[in-house]
Amino acid sequence: MPPASPDPQVARTRQRLREAMPIAPKWAYFDHSAVAPLSGPAAKRLADWAAEAAAEGDTRWPDWDREVGRTREAAAGLIDASPDEIALVPSTTAGITLVAEGLDWREGDNVVLLADEFPSNLFPWMHQASRGVEVRRVPTDFGRIDYDALRQACDRRTRVVSLSWVGYANGYRQDLDRLAQIIREAGALFFVDAIQGLGVFPLSVRETPIDFLAADGHKWMLGPEGAGVAYIRREHLERLRPIGIGWNSVENAADFGKSELRLKPTAARYEGGSANAAGMLALGESLRLLTAQPTADVAAALLDITDYLCHRLEGVGLRVASRREAEPDGHDPRSGIVAAEVAEPVTVRRRLLDAGVVTSVRGGRLRMAPHAYTSYEDVDRLIDALDRTRG
Repeated sequence: MPPASPDPQVARTRQRLREAMPIAPKWAYFDHSAVAPLSGPAAKRLADWAAEAAAEGDTRWPDWDREVGRTREAAAGLIDASPDEIALVPSTTAGITLVAEGLDWREGDNVVLLADEFPSNLFPWMHQASRGVEVRRVPTDFGRIDYDALRQACDRRTRVVSLSWVGYANGYRQDLDRLAQIIREAGALFFVDAIQGLGVFPLSVRETPIDFLAADGHKWMLGPEGAGVAYIRREHLERLRPIGIGWNSVENAADFGKSELRLKPTAARYEGGSANAAGMLALGESLRLLTAQPTADVAAALLDITDYLCHRLEGVGLRVASRREAEPDGHDPRSGIVAAEVAEPVTVRRRLLDAGVVTSVRGGRLRMAPHAYTSYEDVDRLIDALDRTRG
């Protein structure tokens, strides 16, 4: 059963967010690590934008442009960056590609990755093989990194170490501070694929020396697909050769009569052409919803519900594969993703869907990913449905 008296701040956070999620009354939604449902504010902004575009055409464009700027500011605030260091991008892949294609690689350079990365954080780097770049993949123990192995994989020709903050299949949340220290000592650049953690776990790129970061907004940030953010540390803006240069890349973007290729002195130079205004406006609404209180509060509510989920799973005899115990050095690897061993997970997922419970399957395991708004009753509904599928 749920705790008799949950932490009052956790309860308030959960209720506030739950009231903003139209999906909550119908579905027990445990698939935020794939595609999240839209928040109510994001859905309203999309509908309002469509009505404005239909009734007013481009007369509203200046208003939309200013509002997109607010989304940039909200994204910057989420990671303690400057808005000038934020590029609004259509996907995590696009953000990774900015760096993978933009660096001045030399034959013999290498990039270090984790062996169990999602393809978006593999293929853009592997594609550099034609430029003589070696890809080195470090094995993990279901997400956990052997730090000595990581050090040994790096040498003087390592240009970038790129890894996911949270493992998409195992839910292991990396110690970014410790990793940043190792990568700095190796003289390499640090790229973080943050899509499985951004929005629900605190992160400061000022305190943690990350060089580049990318995340689409359609998972934990509760936005639409096709609207994401990339962070490029200010000192690296001139280091990357911009790709996809267009009218919106230059200083006088609105003066179409000028043909001076003077790039913007900000990360917006990487945006090229017209923005996905509707998507970016909706993402901004969800970001403001999430950041209306400290991200640490959102994280506490999320970890509270995943702890309860693990407790209930183990109570019905299922093994939780995700690491949930603190490491010997005190690092907390928990995230919003919980992977469990079940027989015939694809069949189980389908039956859960029929019962109004949304999950996914990754790596041959049932993957459950609640959000901070997920209730104890949602977890109980999942467990009851699991029991019926196994009966």
